[in-house]
Amino acid sequence: MAYDIPINVVGAGLAGVEAAWQIASKGQRVNLYEMKSIKKSPAHKSNYFAELVCSNSLRSNNITNGVGLLKEELRSLNSLVLKSADLNAVPAGGALAVDRENFSRYITEQIRTNPLITVIEQEVTDIPSGITVIATGPLTSDDFAKTINHLIGEDYLYFYDAAAPIVARDSIDFNKVYIASRYDKGEAAYINCPLTEDEFNEFYNILVSAETVTLHEFEQAQYFEGCMPIEVLAKRNIKTLLFGALKPVGLINPTTEKLPYAVVQLRQDNREGTMFNLVGFQTNLKWPEQERLIRSIPGLGQAEILRYGVMHRNTYINSPKLLNSSFQFRGDSNIFFAGQITGVEGYVESAASGLVAGLNASRLQAGKPLLSFPQETMIGALAHYVSDESVKHFQPMNANFGLLPELEIRIRNKREKNTVLAETALEMLQKYIDKHF
Repeated sequence: MAYDIPINVVGAGLAGVEAAWQIASKGQRVNLYEMKSIKKSPAHKSNYFAELVCSNSLRSNNITNGVGLLKEELRSLNSLVLKSADLNAVPAGGALAVDRENFSRYITEQIRTNPLITVIEQEVTDIPSGITVIATGPLTSDDFAKTINHLIGEDYLYFYDAAAPIVARDSIDFNKVYIASRYDKGEAAYINCPLTEDEFNEFYNILVSAETVTLHEFEQAQYFEGCMPIEVLAKRNIKTLLFGALKPVGLINPTTEKLPYAVVQLRQDNREGTMFNLVGFQTNLKWPEQERLIRSIPGLGQAEILRYGVMHRNTYINSPKLLNSSFQFRGDSNIFFAGQITGVEGYVESAASGLVAGLNASRLQAGKPLLSFPQETMIGALAHYVSDESVKHFQPMNANFGLLPELEIRIRNKREKNTVLAETALEMLQKYIDKHF
């Protein structure tokens, strides 16, 4: 039986439709707000919901890949987005790619014909009263962004995503790097990759000759000096990086007892210390070029790249300071956030956050305890990452195995290790479903 008061969902992208679907599947009414029919963002062309504005690929379908595991978890949780993707799949080798139009059309039909979902076609500028899931995406309208800004505080809303690449700690060659902090101040917290002059020159030549991603017109922006793409800085002068991101000052190499010519520093990115980001490496380079550049750095020749650097327009909140692992806003228990605005990166990740937020909005209205999925699952690991208050330099994140807790036993073979992690995740998720659903 439907509840009398509808739950609001703002935005009918991947996260919003998933949230609305999950709420309705529990027998509760939904008001789904979407402005596309009257006002489109610069990235959107179609009137269908869940429009895929970039690639038609949802990436790997193999559970030994982070996003492949997340897909399998979402299938177990009755995800509308995954159902549509599977129904509208096109040949793509080991990836799950879809017929873009049919994928969105199917989801739109399922949402519009659901008797518990009322679609309200208008631009939202104020947060509706009652339980609300905000899923307005990386191109949230200016007026609603101002409302969110007022809600959470100016220091917690970002309009430009300047993210550096992240690598797995256990893939770094520690015979070629050393751990230290500049001038030995405080705890030795950085992994330092020392470069000779020849190695630096090779690195520099790769960097300044590499191909960059062409930004959409709506993504063009004046960069702040503090988040300038590393390739832009490098092209100013060959010495620029030596006085910036790669400066060796205060970082004596204990092996040689000398200062290296240059140093690439890696900083811990998660509580468990399994993920490290390359300090100062925000970039617009294409991903194969980033890989080539990273491979040229001593100690990172075999590094597993967990996420690549990006520089693009992306409205997102500083979730570790604002959300809990149910995607509930700590400042108002009636408000949930979902999708890329929370700092999850990617189609499947956005849908996953919408699923969690929708289920928890439903449970809040029903007076049930909110769900916090186990961190050993990919859906739980993502939720814990965006709500982890210990994350000091928050950047949007894809699903990857670096988010999962380390296994008790060490497995050197990457595929074998990921297989065990995936099997553990699916087993724990099923137990969680059996207990709480």
